[in-house]
Amino acid sequence: MIRPDYSDWLTKSSYSMDARIKYNELGSALTELTRWHQTQCLQYKRILEFTGQDKMLINGFEDLPFIPVRLFKEMDLLSVKDSLVFKTMTSSGTTGQAVSRILLDRETAAFQSKVLTRLISDVLGKKRLPMLIIDSPAVLQNRQSFSARGAGVLGFSIFGQDVTYALDENMQLDMPNIEAFLNRHLDQDIFLFGFTYMIWQHFCQSLQAKNIKLSIERGTLLHGGGWKKLQDQSVTNDHFRHVLESYTGILRVINYYGMVEQTGSIYLQCERGYLHAPIFSDILIRDPVDFHSLGIGQTGLIETLSLIPLSYPGHALLTEDMGRIEGEDDCACGRLGKYFTVTGRLHKAEIRGCSDTYDKRT
Repeated sequence: MIRPDYSDWLTKSSYSMDARIKYNELGSALTELTRWHQTQCLQYKRILEFTGQDKMLINGFEDLPFIPVRLFKEMDLLSVKDSLVFKTMTSSGTTGQAVSRILLDRETAAFQSKVLTRLISDVLGKKRLPMLIIDSPAVLQNRQSFSARGAGVLGFSIFGQDVTYALDENMQLDMPNIEAFLNRHLDQDIFLFGFTYMIWQHFCQSLQAKNIKLSIERGTLLHGGGWKKLQDQSVTNDHFRHVLESYTGILRVINYYGMVEQTGSIYLQCERGYLHAPIFSDILIRDPVDFHSLGIGQTGLIETLSLIPLSYPGHALLTEDMGRIEGEDDCACGRLGKYFTVTGRLHKAEIRGCSDTYDKRT
């Protein structure tokens, strides 16, 4: 079977397909991708045979075979020759937790980067901006085997220039570094990136404790992950944004939803506060009991669909996150596609995520 090529999707606007067109075109591409992985990955083929999905007729997104995201903690799934793997990414995990291992060949990694570039350019424009990363440079210690945090930092840093870290190797505010960066870029737009809990614990709370106020009114902060710990501390999104604005002046704050198992497939938050599915990916909401697909406004398990995973069968993943679809093609922000909210984690699911699982020992 010829390996699928979805490079022509990069010529299309990221939020340009209405429901009917997307259902047909993305559905056809994902069906092709399913068959590719079925012929190239023996473990995936056996999973489909065991579950009776190997000969199942696929008539739409709901019929696509999915696998639980947790499966990547149990086995290495690969649809290319071992010799073609050049990068391994791992999910974050606290001490004692198993981590997912995602095996990438160069073509998949390149496609990830190109899709991510398209999505981020919709937010930041095509010009690379001065970038302040709310993390420590120590996160990039191993360039061959990336943690989810390291992969995120490296992946998003390609959109910046004069990339500077706000924290030192001990996860403390590096004020000389921060102040020098801000002085170099007075009256310029600035791109900031970090993981939600890291930003809260090591940046916002440190500024607050030391009563340090920065002037970053022209900053755009992109952040994701880590809401579970903030919710446990009764920190709402509004409080997070209020403290951030009070001590930095940042008004433009964009949350995103994504995971290392589908790196490159991110769902960006719009001006109305909803997460949006671009043309390269989609979501379904499934009942946690029998896994049937739920409708708009119903809360259940999030399943993520993506064109990006070519070197491994990660194109249809049932997550352990709960959410609901709020609508499709009619968000007030003007973007086409489904828009949704994440409401929490499945009860008793492992706490995981780039910043939820942050451990100072690792």
